[in-house]
Amino acid sequence: MKQRPRATPEPRRVGKTKLHLVPPSSFSNAGADVLAAALRGFGRRNLSLALSGGSTPGPIYEALAGFPGIPWERIGIYFADERAVPPDDPASNYRLVRSALLERVPIPAESVHRMEAERPDLDEAAESYERRLPSRLDVLVLGIGEDGHTASLFPGSPNLRETARRVAPARSPSPPTERLTITPPVVLSAGRIFLFARGPAKADAVREALLGEADMSGCPARLARGGTWVVDTEAAAQLRP
Repeated sequence: MKQRPRATPEPRRVGKTKLHLVPPSSFSNAGADVLAAALRGFGRRNLSLALSGGSTPGPIYEALAGFPGIPWERIGIYFADERAVPPDDPASNYRLVRSALLERVPIPAESVHRMEAERPDLDEAAESYERRLPSRLDVLVLGIGEDGHTASLFPGSPNLRETARRVAPARSPSPPTERLTITPPVVLSAGRIFLFARGPAKADAVREALLGEADMSGCPARLARGGTWVVDTEAAAQLRP
């Protein structure tokens, strides 16, 4: 029988952010615990869940797959961003989510809405995905980069000034360079936002996002300040006590 996950600490408030501080050893389980509770809280209605890729959420998705009581048959899966690679490429966010979560839970294939960022025309791919997105995401899962980026919204990106388009082509400073990403209107309208951060390399970005004075252009993760953050104690090392 699967052991019950250890209890996740009650969140503290940092401005508008609900912050769960957890030990590195229990980070993935704590993140899955918080996310599972949110998904169960929607009861029997259909809901939309947008996921991010990266090394931080992958283990959380694996842990989440083992949590009981999540209504996977009523959840539509969407993506916050994607690299311009085929879906089976090791760099694909879809591939990570598929292997860590989708292949482990009873979710219908038609409920998974992949970003087709491998299309040769990224503007056309963005417009196509925008038509598939619900008007408002119920749950949005994000990460944070060492430079403060979230989704594929990087510091200084013109997409940070976007108010009309909800999905747009993006360029990353590191490869794969070409990407698709949701834009600020999608983040800001989401019903619930969960951001996960772990490791000492993220400490500067977490401090800047939650306590710094840089605007959104300098630290895009500030877009998620109104959400719930699960941060391990290494990534939180520069937050005030």
